[in-house]
Amino acid sequence: MKRFSIILVLLTFIYACSDKKVSKKMVVENIAYDKAFEFRENGRIDSAFFYFNKAKDIFLRGGDSLGTGKCLLNMAIISTDKGDYFGGQELSLNAQKFFNEKVKNQYVFVRSNYNNLGIATYKLRDFNNSLRFYDAAIQFSSDSLDTRVCMNNKAKVYQEMKDYPKAISIYEHVLSHVSKNPREYARALSNIARAKWQWHSSYVAEKEFLHALSIRMKEKDLWGLNASYAHLSDYYVDRSPELALSYANKMYMVAQDIKSTEDQLTALQKLIKLSPGGSSKQYFKVYELLQDSITSVQNADKNQFALIRYESEKNEADKLLLQKDNQAKRYQIVLLGFGILLTLVIATLLYRNRKQKLTLEAKNAIRDSQLRTSKKVHDVVANGLYRVMTEIENQHGLNREVVLDKIEHLYEKSRDISYEDPLASEQPFNQLISELLGSFANDNTKVLIAGNSNELWSKVTEGTRYELVQIIQELMINMKKHSGAEKVLLRFERDGNHIKIYYSDNGKGMKNDTIFNNGLRNTGNRIETINGAITFDTAVERGLNVEISFPVS
Repeated sequence: MKRFSIILVLLTFIYACSDKKVSKKMVVENIAYDKAFEFRENGRIDSAFFYFNKAKDIFLRGGDSLGTGKCLLNMAIISTDKGDYFGGQELSLNAQKFFNEKVKNQYVFVRSNYNNLGIATYKLRDFNNSLRFYDAAIQFSSDSLDTRVCMNNKAKVYQEMKDYPKAISIYEHVLSHVSKNPREYARALSNIARAKWQWHSSYVAEKEFLHALSIRMKEKDLWGLNASYAHLSDYYVDRSPELALSYANKMYMVAQDIKSTEDQLTALQKLIKLSPGGSSKQYFKVYELLQDSITSVQNADKNQFALIRYESEKNEADKLLLQKDNQAKRYQIVLLGFGILLTLVIATLLYRNRKQKLTLEAKNAIRDSQLRTSKKVHDVVANGLYRVMTEIENQHGLNREVVLDKIEHLYEKSRDISYEDPLASEQPFNQLISELLGSFANDNTKVLIAGNSNELWSKVTEGTRYELVQIIQELMINMKKHSGAEKVLLRFERDGNHIKIYYSDNGKGMKNDTIFNNGLRNTGNRIETINGAITFDTAVERGLNVEISFPVS
């Protein structure tokens, strides 16, 4: 086939050269960009994200790199603010490619983008990269206020890492440059006092905390008050539990005023810990409801943002495909003139490759036979199960134990004889996992999912994905059959080069001397296949905790 390929390449090259046109960059008015900002200012964040994405496509087609980068930056900040840290990180990394770091009037966008990367990676507890991004943001800060904001964020990272000397050093530098700005001064003063107290628990930080609080009350800085109440509540936990409880209550009220769900959860945690028994239980119920609500909203936002981006990319792909089709038709006109020559070449090549083709056809016939056999086996089991379902649906008074025995028989039969094939669906893997887990939810059993983002699975091989589907499915089937759980939680997270899956339910639990059935034994074998590890925690009074860990590649 080499001669044929060479001829096609030459013909394509000749036609392409003859069809060259001079392209000009067009300046296009981008109404979608203005609408995006209008929606953002009105608090309609979802609509703003949609129009920023639409404006990005318009800028991209017009060759406007800066406009494209600014749209991606705004989408990244929205995603991060909504709790989609992987999405915010991905969008910011994509935006960075469209900014020119050598052009000074783009510094404000470059700095903002690096700062968003710092926040997203900090929230994902990737502290080293977060520091690196904040350093980059400082490098492109065009004024002292931007620099101090980034330095304050950097100090928070060191504080989270418990490197208090570095955090204090940065806070002191910020504090020495904010004397003319009351709000900044109060923030730096409160932060440095908290870091000193965390470093040495004997440090008396009360005076500084109260001074920062008085400034924020005078300035009516609600976000600042929220932080001061949090610091004071923590500070008084051992010194004066009554004061600690009082400040926790104040923090909760302010967090509600500023509509910060994250701070409301933090305040509720303090109230649960500090309040007497009856009040503590009530706060815990509120905490659970709020946590469930936040999880649902964040998952909805992530899915909506992902869908917006998917639809946009699909439309662009369809346009490119149409352009290729039109170009292919033009090529056909040129290729028609060489039809006789190509026919002779093809005939010669077909004769030479006849034996190879026959061999390939024989192999394909064997493979097709195997697939047909496998299909028949599956059809037999599937049809048997369908018949049982029909009996349940259409007949009354059936013996429940008999029906269950039939289903159990079909289930065990399909496990023994089914032909395992890697996942072939084009559906995003995180959606497949969500649908699998969602199928086990009903009025009696609530299934919660956290961390199941598309980014998490991007480097996981198809073989490993297949095994994970079987492992998770087995856990859920075991839960459904044995635990009687009312609430099930699966949390997914990336830890270095490993992915960890945490499963927990509030069912009957598992005794230490439990003998694993075939399903759980097979689960152990599948874990070994992907070089992973699984741990069953049977020490809890009620419920079951399982931790699964495996390398990404």
